[in-house]
Amino acid sequence: MKKYLLVLVVIIATALSSQAQKAELYFGYGGYTQMDATNMHDDWHGVNTAWGAVTMGVNFNVARKFWLGPSYTISSCTTKGGPDHSSILYNAVMLNGRYQYWNNSVVRLYAHVGLGVEISHMMPKHGDSYNKAYFAYQFTPLGAEAAIGRNVSLFGELGFGAQGLLQVGFRFGL
Repeated sequence: MKKYLLVLVVIIATALSSQAQKAELYFGYGGYTQMDATNMHDDWHGVNTAWGAVTMGVNFNVARKFWLGPSYTISSCTTKGGPDHSSILYNAVMLNGRYQYWNNSVVRLYAHVGLGVEISHMMPKHGDSYNKAYFAYQFTPLGAEAAIGRNVSLFGELGFGAQGLLQVGFRFGL
């Protein structure tokens, strides 16, 4: 996990030093993720629903209405109680694209797609920890963003994937 955070810090530092293009940093929380809906827990039985997912990332404005950038999503869950009570940590790293298809003076509507890898860190109570890799995605046909300040905006997204069925958060222009 330290490697993923180091890569994200390098990307953010690159974004901060970039003068040629606009960049933004974002933080969001999403509920009911791909990890909950699909078997991304190595067929373990009795897995509880995760608490949601926290996502952070950076996007670069590469064309007039198109943004592209990496993100990191983290989530976790446990198995039902008892003598075999175990934990799972989900880590997803994705490349995201966002296309703005409509705007007015208050709100911008967009679609968002993310593709990458999700690594489930399995921590069984009676055994060694191990990792399983899965295909991670985020398909969001409806996203809305509204500015609340000069370089700050709120966003909400309705879609499905590793970042959640419904995701809300903040974006900060750099």
